[in-house]
Formats: sequence, structure tokens, C-alpha cells
Amino acid sequence: MGTLLVDTGRRNRVGEFRGVSGPYWSLRPMCGGTEWGAEPADVRALEPMERLRAKIARHDARGAGRIL
Repeated sequence: MGTLLVDTGRRNRVGEFRGVSGPYWSLRPMCGGTEWGAEPADVRALEPMERLRAKIARHDARGAGRIL
């Protein structure tokens, strides 16, 4: 799993850093889905409670068979 980041330009959406695409950072939803391009200025690291929530959500999604 890559670094988890918050995209403040997308209502604090949490995503996994996937790489750089032109002027944007590519982020992918924690539980799978389509990547999106985020403005680097709108991206920040997760706070400890956000990180815990994201890990629990991923664990729950795996348990329910929604992601591998």
C-alpha cells in the first residue's frame, strides 16, 4: 500500500499515492476504484485519527469481499 493522503480539493477524500502525472498527483481510493488527479497544493498527510479510520475502512472492505 502506498502513502495515504487527503485531497482537500475533493472534500477531504482519502487516497493512496500512485505517482505523478504531469502537474497532478495520481491518487487511488483506499478501497479500490478509479484514480484521480489531485493538485499537489491541495494534498496533505493524514492525521492519526484519519489514518486509523482509513485502515479500518480498508480492513472492513476486504472482509466484506469488496476488495482483494
